[in-house]
Amino acid sequence: MMLFPFAWQVLTSFKTLDEAIRVPIVIWPAEWQFENYGRALTAIPFFDMLNNSVVSVVVRSFFQVLLCSLAGYAFAVLRFPFKNLLFIALLAIMMVPRELYLLPQTEILKVFGWLNTVPGLIAPGIVSAFGVFLMRQFFLSMPSSLVEAAKIDGASHLRIWFSIMLPLARPGISALIIFTALFSWNELLWPLLVNSDADKLNLSAGLSTLSGDTLTDFPLMMAGAVMAQLPMIIAFLILQKSFIQGIAFTGTK
Repeated sequence: MMLFPFAWQVLTSFKTLDEAIRVPIVIWPAEWQFENYGRALTAIPFFDMLNNSVVSVVVRSFFQVLLCSLAGYAFAVLRFPFKNLLFIALLAIMMVPRELYLLPQTEILKVFGWLNTVPGLIAPGIVSAFGVFLMRQFFLSMPSSLVEAAKIDGASHLRIWFSIMLPLARPGISALIIFTALFSWNELLWPLLVNSDADKLNLSAGLSTLSGDTLTDFPLMMAGAVMAQLPMIIAFLILQKSFIQGIAFTGTK
């Protein structure tokens, strides 16, 4: 049942428009329309959008690991005033619908002059409350004796974070990268809000522009969707072991 929508998507990508909208439904195409994939590459600036999606995933993943691991280390190891209160305030961010942030984030980008730019597409996703929570859980699960031994040897907190904590938190980092990559790759509302030029959109938002006002070319859209999904499916198949470990370890504390 889970795989059926994906199978239907692939089959539809090889149909004609008449077969895609016919009632009763047509399961197997009479003639496989491979040219739908070629049309999808030219109907939208596919490779520009693919480049935007890849850049967004790479940049966001890097900064998520950097900033969320630093904040997670601080909440797990350091002692400072109002730590628990600040952490509760951070978790409260996860309870607020993301749509409420769209207007203030747009105003901030307007001040920076990043509207209708690739940096504007990327900026809001470089750190997240969920990422901080995830990394904090990992660091809390590690023995405190490691930090104490490193302090005795004269290591600073930055050295402890970089040389000890990060290597031990590889499953958590892998899970954070996967979550960030999936969210960034599938993001739809934000790119459509801040970018108006087609070559500044990511793939998810770009594919949505193929929807017609009265009639949508479903084979064309499904062909583009299949090509857009393949990189994430391949990445998950390669990293699924780390992904499962990351989810399992977050609940050990």
